[in-house]
Formats: sequence, C-alpha cells, structure tokens
Amino acid sequence: MAEKNVETTGLLGWVDRRFPLTSMIKEHMSEYYAPKNFNFWYFFGSLALLVLVIQIVTGIFLVMSYKPDARFAFESVEYIMREVPGGWFIRYMHSTGASMFFVVVYLHMLRGLFYGSYRKPRELVWIFGVAIFLCLMGEAFFGYLLPWGQMSYWGAQVIVNLFSAIPFIGPELSLWIRGDYVVSDATLNRFFAFHVIAIPLVLIGLVVAHILALHEVGSNNPDGVEIKQGPKDKYGRPVDGIPFHPYYSVHDMVGVAGFLIVFAAIIFFGPEMGGYFLEYNNFIPADPLKTPPHIAPVWYFTPFYTMLRATTSDFTWVLAAAALIAAVALFIKGRLPGIWRVIVPVILLAVAVLLKVFDAKFWGVVSMGGAVVILFFLPWLDHSPVKSIRYRPNWHKVLYAIFIINFLILGWLGTQPVTPTYTLMGQVGTVIYLAFFLLMPVWSRLGTFKPVPDRVTFHAH
Repeated sequence: MAEKNVETTGLLGWVDRRFPLTSMIKEHMSEYYAPKNFNFWYFFGSLALLVLVIQIVTGIFLVMSYKPDARFAFESVEYIMREVPGGWFIRYMHSTGASMFFVVVYLHMLRGLFYGSYRKPRELVWIFGVAIFLCLMGEAFFGYLLPWGQMSYWGAQVIVNLFSAIPFIGPELSLWIRGDYVVSDATLNRFFAFHVIAIPLVLIGLVVAHILALHEVGSNNPDGVEIKQGPKDKYGRPVDGIPFHPYYSVHDMVGVAGFLIVFAAIIFFGPEMGGYFLEYNNFIPADPLKTPPHIAPVWYFTPFYTMLRATTSDFTWVLAAAALIAAVALFIKGRLPGIWRVIVPVILLAVAVLLKVFDAKFWGVVSMGGAVVILFFLPWLDHSPVKSIRYRPNWHKVLYAIFIINFLILGWLGTQPVTPTYTLMGQVGTVIYLAFFLLMPVWSRLGTFKPVPDRVTFHAH
C-alpha cells in the first residue's frame, strides 16, 4: 500500500498517517466556506450541539448515582440532590438542559422555515434534522419517567395509553411498551434503557449525518443565494464565502457566551421556571392510587398535546372537511410532481372518509403525530419561487407570524385544564397549524415576489 502524503510532522504527523485528523479539520472547519452574511439566527445550530454535549456529560454523572428501580428511583434523585457533592448542580443542569435543548431546536427549525433551508439541495439535511427532533421528543419522553414523581408517573400512564387507540394492535402495543398492565418497575427499566443507551446512539448518528449532509451541499443563508454557484476566486473558492474556522467558530462564541449566561441564571435562580421546566407535582413520589387533578406534559410537548385533546367526535367532521378542501385545492392548484398530483389528493380523500370510521381518540393520536411527521414533507410542500422570507410578499410574513403565535397559544393551552372554551381554541389552533402546511403548495406561490440578488447582501459589523 502506498504511503499517505502527510504534510504535518511530529505527533500530529504520526496520527495523520493513521487517521485523517488534519484533513477532516480542513474539510469541515478551516476549508469549509460558509456564506459571509450569517446573522444571529445561525447561532442555534452550534448551540444545539453544545446542549447535546451538556446533556450527555451530565447524564453520565447522574447515572452513577441513579437507581432505575420503582422502589428507589425517587429516593435516588433526592440523594443526588441532597447528598452527592455538586449533585444538585448536575441534576439542574440536566433538567434545564432538556428544556433549553427544545428552545434552541425550535428556534433552529424556525430559522430554517424563515430562510427556506429545507429547499433544494438541502432536503436531506432537513429530513435528518426532523429525525433528530423526533429522537429528542422520544428521549425527553423516556427520561421524563425516570424521576418517578407524580407527574412523571401519570404523564407516562396517559401517553402510553394513547397507543391503545391504534386500531387492531393498540392494546397489545401499549402493553408491550409498558411491559406490564400499568406503569411499573418494568416500564421504568425499559424507559431507562431507551433514555440512556438506545436513543442517544441513534441521536448522535443522526447529528453526524446532519452535519455531513450540510457540509456536502453547503450552508444556506438569509438571502437564499447559493454561493457555490456564484463567482469564485482564482483558487476556486466562493467569493461570498469565508472559512468557517476561525471566523464562525469565533463568531459562535458570542452566542455560546450569551446562552451560558441565560443557562446559568436559570440553574441558580429559577430551575423550576414557575413549574414549566420542573413541575411541582414531580417533587412528590409517584402514587398509583392518587391521580393529580390536572395531568399535562412538559411545555415542549404541550402544542401537540393540545391537538390531541382538541380532536373530539364533533371535530372530526371539521378535519374531514379540511382534508376534502385540501385535496381539491392540491389537485386543481397544487404543482406536485408527476403522479404525486393524484396520489396526495387521493390520500387526503381517504383520510376524509376514514375520519368518521375510526374513533376520535385514534384521530387525536394521528393529528398529534401528523403535526410532527408533516415537517418531513416541507421541502415538497413549499412551491415558492424564492427561498428566503426576505423576498416573499409581505402577507406571507403575516402568515408566518400567525403560525408562530398560534403555536405558542397551542403550547399554553396544553398546560391548562380542559374547558369548553379552551377546547374550542385548541380546535381552531389545530386547524390553523395543519392548514399552514397542507395548503402551502397553493399559498406559497401566490403574490408578488421581490427579485433575489445574484450575490449575498452583506454589511460588515
């Protein structure tokens, strides 16, 4: 085998002859050219990676003292908080990190929505990102049971029971997930294994795939201009790009510093965040004989939980009508490629019929899950001639604002007890959320679009 051509010497040269360390750093850092017009929205990708590291490291230290046993789980958490040196700090870092992970990821996805980062050629980058989001939801759900407090126990009971609504296989599936007829020690052990081993391995793999796919096609930018297709210097490098390292690696340190200030302030002064990050009922040991008056998931699940609760028998008529309208609109006005112009409307028509065949509880689960799964199809739902929100009609920006406000309202409704008024608000919010995506092939290409510049617009700061 021919000797590798290695430029470095000494210890680094010895490593490079056996492992492509320097070449990887060059390819993904110092010789990876990113658009020079990144703004603060681009902090959140690196912040998500930072929080992932925080969660893994703090999780390792927590596992050293935690006991995944229904008799001792709650006491082991109290032992960590009261007896383990620095245990309270590690536990609060982990619990705060879980919520901050979703804050960062939601903002990271919102940036992708604003600037069209899911559009060609970054469809696979987006798909990996949504898969990461699904893994985070699973990781958070499985980890939520581990403190074995009242809300952990009953929250897991409610969510697992939802699977029983799936026709034909539901009861057996929920029994298999629990490992028992009720949430018990078997459930705790299963959730612990998924939370500590299975999902983190998948999550790390998806993060690596996400970054590799991004660096293969290049980063998007606020203008939606492809710098690889723009002018290049005599070395073949994009004129509108700058090396990620040292420019953006240092630039991201500003975001990291700001994030850590907020992160530390929450840990030291308000780790419960008014009961949103750590519910007060979770400081009470799990009691299978005493149900809390109001069971609600953690705040980052509440928008989807609201959609679940909003899907009543009467509301399925509204969803059926909405599916019918979407099918007609997509067939007449949608520009779906090839046979998909027929397949997608047919699927929606089938859904409209089946909505009155199966139980409303099942469709609640479908609407909750579909609200996340639909994000996978976003690259093919958006038919706008431009990527960035900067060059879209102003009324498009109003739609995005309505979508964001609606999502926040859905999140708040998920923390409130069920009342007729809140149920109606949840139903309206569910329709707005689903209509935003299902009708996107129609509304995304309507209006007068501004001309997109040939090169990125950049102002030094």
